[in-house]
Amino acid sequence: MLIHPDRLFPAEPGARQIARRLYERVRKLPIISPHGHTQAEWFARNEPFPDPAKLFVQPDHYIYRMLYSQGVLLEDLEIGQSEPKDSRRVWRIFASHYYLFRGTPTRLWLDFAFQELFGLQDRLSEETADLYFDTISAKLGTAEFLPRALYQRFNLEVLATTDSPLDGLADHRAIRESNWKARILPTFRPDPVVDPEFGGFAENVAKLGGTTKEDTSAWSGYLKALGQTRLRFRELGCTATDHGHPTARTADLSMAEAAKLFDRVLAGDADAQQQELFRAQMLTEMARMSLEDGLVMQIHPGSVRNHNRKLYERYGRDVGADIPAATNYVEALRPLLDRFGNERDLTIILFTLDESTYSRELAPLAGHYPCLRLGPPWWFHDSPEGMRRFRERATETAGFYNTVGFNDDTRAFLSIPGRHDVARRVDCAFLARLVAEHRLDEDEAMELAHDLSYGLVKEAYKL
Repeated sequence: MLIHPDRLFPAEPGARQIARRLYERVRKLPIISPHGHTQAEWFARNEPFPDPAKLFVQPDHYIYRMLYSQGVLLEDLEIGQSEPKDSRRVWRIFASHYYLFRGTPTRLWLDFAFQELFGLQDRLSEETADLYFDTISAKLGTAEFLPRALYQRFNLEVLATTDSPLDGLADHRAIRESNWKARILPTFRPDPVVDPEFGGFAENVAKLGGTTKEDTSAWSGYLKALGQTRLRFRELGCTATDHGHPTARTADLSMAEAAKLFDRVLAGDADAQQQELFRAQMLTEMARMSLEDGLVMQIHPGSVRNHNRKLYERYGRDVGADIPAATNYVEALRPLLDRFGNERDLTIILFTLDESTYSRELAPLAGHYPCLRLGPPWWFHDSPEGMRRFRERATETAGFYNTVGFNDDTRAFLSIPGRHDVARRVDCAFLARLVAEHRLDEDEAMELAHDLSYGLVKEAYKL
């Protein structure tokens, strides 16, 4: 057996028994996945996943960044190649280095998928690599492992993708037109047209104008084009936006100041400080639009993107070389909050890669401003220890109900059930400790376990 039935539960027997009871309450609840990076194309086409390497290894930066740190070349993993040449060889490299993931959340997610989905009981290693590859490959060729079948098997109720404003959303339309009864929703991610440092920014803004028939060379036309695009996303079920900015800085410039800054940014004449000011202004503009159209706003700041310049130049964005940075929220969000912080009809979900802000900044902010909620531990902190630290540091000020449950934020589709299972177990363990310490009655813990697993995420994301 790869995974123990009591994994992540308290070691103390009494608290463990409480955690078991709480977990039974939530174990089979449907999964709400309100933010992630799976592809709508998978479900529109409903074709078999190609092979284990392409399914597990090549799309998952958690995996290949660890392998790269130990000297495995990305070329050997065939990262960035449209057509793998030798997937079995890639898988054998992964399997021979599987020991590197001991004690990591990646190991928990993978072992869950290997055992629960594919029935594999022996640990992955160099010796079992071919057994795994052949077993997984054979099952991927069956109807039970087609994307739509897995969606049903995972008990997914909602699955949100992350989409560029330049995306025509044809795959989302195809899913709807197929009459398949599933909720695959787009999420509006405007980074390509609001971040001056995004490759091809000016060309992207021009394309936005072409698709919306607005004059995006002017500030007013640019804002109208963004509003139109948000409406197009909403028509296909979108309930949220997502903003991956380097910082949480916001600004509230006058129309004239914003227009002048936009002209400079679009012309490519803005320095780094002006580019950051433009991103800051755009967060406030997005909050204004969310108040108007009802889309929930997610802010994912604090990642220094593409830190490894050599890898970025060779492979492009999102190749596992992003590093967390210290992030300020109290002063950074003040301009936006001065304008919209007291709006009860606006929801802004804050994420962080800087754990030092949990009790000092984020929990007090979310524990006061009606528009703010705290997103779950994300990315580098999407781990049992990270989830425990979040609950311990945020709950005392923000409580549970200023948080939004869990989201997996993953490209690795088959990891979704395992990730949600980890989150549910950790929350049940935390609640069990409160019950065992007589800080919470068990009936309250039962309600909270349900809310943290299912209720809060549906409410926060308007699902």
